[in-house]
Amino acid sequence: MLSKKYSISFTIFSLLVIAALSIIIVKTAAPQKSAAQKTLAEPTQTPIPDKKPVDNIAVTQTKESQKAMTPARALQLLKDGNERFFTGAMVNRDLRAQIKATSEGQYPFATILSCQDSRTSSDLLFDLNKGDAFSLRIAGNVVNEDILGGMEFGAKAAGAKLIAVIGHTKCGAIYGACDNVKMGNLTGLLEKIKPSIAEVSMSITPRDSKNPKFVDAVTEANVRYQMRQVREKSPLLKEMIDKGEVALVGGIYDISTGKVQFFEK
Repeated sequence: MLSKKYSISFTIFSLLVIAALSIIIVKTAAPQKSAAQKTLAEPTQTPIPDKKPVDNIAVTQTKESQKAMTPARALQLLKDGNERFFTGAMVNRDLRAQIKATSEGQYPFATILSCQDSRTSSDLLFDLNKGDAFSLRIAGNVVNEDILGGMEFGAKAAGAKLIAVIGHTKCGAIYGACDNVKMGNLTGLLEKIKPSIAEVSMSITPRDSKNPKFVDAVTEANVRYQMRQVREKSPLLKEMIDKGEVALVGGIYDISTGKVQFFEK
């Protein structure tokens, strides 16, 4: 009787062992995704709600998309890009792939004049693809003959539909102009900002870089002044702007927040 009980127990134990080994064999045989396969299966770009090529922020501009572009749409693309930068939702794009995509030509939708400040890269703060915009940079975002030539090339020759003059808070060139700094060739550059100082209300005092309110007022006045220089010193651009072929806008980039405040007049 005892021997029979041992025999039954051994049989049950054997069946359990066989079942366990079967499970292990099935799991081992099942195909496992490699790390590379898992990576390839994941989405590589931020989902894009608007599938139209001209609005597709994850692809480079083409001849067709540039032709369909309007000045208003170009401005909206800059606003949308800055909103992504501001909120930390920048597009996950393959810039090396975009090198190949833009190697045969460029079809930018904007020309952006900004300060050479190391914190104000237009490509970053507007979350741009390669080939989206011409970037003109100079201390104080001032307009001179060379800058105007670049803008004329961007609009007339290359087909850009928007010119944006972007200043920024806490600008060293603005500080220098407010304090009447004299230093080598910088002296002449600061002279191009000084007309803006005269446009700031005399009620704002003291009128130097130690007064943040005064500096902010000069910063905005300078952007508006440089916008007028574009119209006044380039008949070619003025004509295109008046015809609505190109829009001219200004803006102030807040280096403390990452946000750009636009104004069109």
